[in-house]
Amino acid sequence: MSGQAGGRSESGGQAGGRSESGSPFQDLTTLERQGDDVFGATIADTWTIGPKVHGGAMMALCGAAAEQRLAVPDVLPLAVSANYLNAPDPGPVTLETVVRKQGRRVSHVDVVLSQNGKPAVRAVVTLGVPDSQAPRHTVGSSSMSASPPDDASAVAAGHPMAEIVHVATGCDMRIDPSSAHFLTGAVGESEIRLWVRPRPDDEADPTTAALFAIMTGDISPPATMNRGMFGWAPTVQLTTYLRRRPAPGWLRVVASSTVIGETWFEEDHTVVDSTGAVVVQSRQLAMVPFN
Repeated sequence: MSGQAGGRSESGGQAGGRSESGSPFQDLTTLERQGDDVFGATIADTWTIGPKVHGGAMMALCGAAAEQRLAVPDVLPLAVSANYLNAPDPGPVTLETVVRKQGRRVSHVDVVLSQNGKPAVRAVVTLGVPDSQAPRHTVGSSSMSASPPDDASAVAAGHPMAEIVHVATGCDMRIDPSSAHFLTGAVGESEIRLWVRPRPDDEADPTTAALFAIMTGDISPPATMNRGMFGWAPTVQLTTYLRRRPAPGWLRVVASSTVIGETWFEEDHTVVDSTGAVVVQSRQLAMVPFN
């Protein structure tokens, strides 16, 4: 675990502290233009796992930089493919963009997120207009309820994850206890299920809601925890697809791993919105925690 296009104002993020805004994710992804191809952002402590910036938050930032670089109405990041080079701290970062192609239906923008001149993420962002009609074909849907049941545990003060998973202070996160075997010390299947919802003001802004959905492609605790493997599981490469804009309401997240090797494991996220539509799919290559 590690607005409208082109219409955003300069960043209101807060360095070195929690965001107190009613729209903390919009604060994160509203960038300050520092040149034709360069943007600045300030990452609040909210968007961290432990002391380091959350990988999904950086994916959303790279997507935001690409989207704001093109500034074409209705165009959003359809795919963000990122290599993680370093783990930055909360605070100021810069995002350098290079437009590789600007087409009628598909555009490509390279983004490098750096802190203090040191690259942390290199991303290739593919942009276009997401699907909006019903799929011609889809396989199944989430068996999870559209909203979390009463026994879903909120990641908030007093929850065992709260001291590490600071991103839960910027949204509403509920864990399916029947899937989170690690919370009771048990060993179970390598699948974790949870519900996530942005703050109301973030949910009300279509572009922010879409970027938030991209972030949820890396929102789950590592599936390795259900197999008794705890500790930092650094993401090496992550590719996230935005399939459609999310409907208002809870996002249902299923994170799973098929093969946990000696050093490496893959983790897939499928994110379904309140209507039952798949809005995000992702796959990452990560390192098994060192025990």
